[in-house]
Amino acid sequence: MQGQTKKPHEDRVNVRPHHGLCGEFFQGKGYSGEFVENMSAVLDRLNSSDPLVTLTVGTDRICCRCPHSKGGVCETVEKVTRYDNAVLELCGLSDGDVLRWREFRNMVRKKIISPGLLSEVCGDCIWFYICGNG
Repeated sequence: MQGQTKKPHEDRVNVRPHHGLCGEFFQGKGYSGEFVENMSAVLDRLNSSDPLVTLTVGTDRICCRCPHSKGGVCETVEKVTRYDNAVLELCGLSDGDVLRWREFRNMVRKKIISPGLLSEVCGDCIWFYICGNG
């Protein structure tokens, strides 16, 4: 397990690993107004309070308002699972690891974005055009 241990009163936030990338480039665009509002709120919380996050190759608080989430399962599960596993591998992490949001965000920046590996992780995403030339 990476990072710090949980304080008894502190909630952990489940985060899909590839959402560490989405959070870097989010511009208030998305699948629906409800999705955008939720993603903004989740990112605001993560960035302002730096909670412990549990990396999960499964649905998280961002997914819950996505129109592609049907009964808690993504309609494009194979694709997003590939994104999640690529992020975990490049960052040297595993499904279920717990660490601070900022620590995870910094790893994503250092190990994926800065070396220009973004397109290898999620170049076939419909939102990739927002992310620049990663």
